[in-house]
Amino acid sequence: MRWIGIVLALAGGVQAQAEEWRAMDGAQIVQTLTGATVEYATAWQDFRASGRTLYNAGRDSWGYWAVRGDLYCSQWPPSDLWACYGMQRLDDRLRFIGAEGDVTEGRLRD
Repeated sequence: MRWIGIVLALAGGVQAQAEEWRAMDGAQIVQTLTGATVEYATAWQDFRASGRTLYNAGRDSWGYWAVRGDLYCSQWPPSDLWACYGMQRLDDRLRFIGAEGDVTEGRLRD
């Protein structure tokens, strides 16, 4: 009986490890987002190779995106301020993590 508990505990550890979010570096962010569309709970966002981005939560909003170091950054006119986020990935799911720890999750569209 004791062996069953050990096997189940090990299997649970493998499952948890297999589903671990991985931090993305700048090159991975560029590769993942360029030309991609990310779907959020109630919106979607298209990342153009030109550095333009289109966000739609019922209406179009055009902005800019870039990678600075290992951060995804965006700017939304008329503001000229850039906001930057760390990123994590798990399969086709993405997390954008703000400086204050706020998290937005999305999924890459096929």
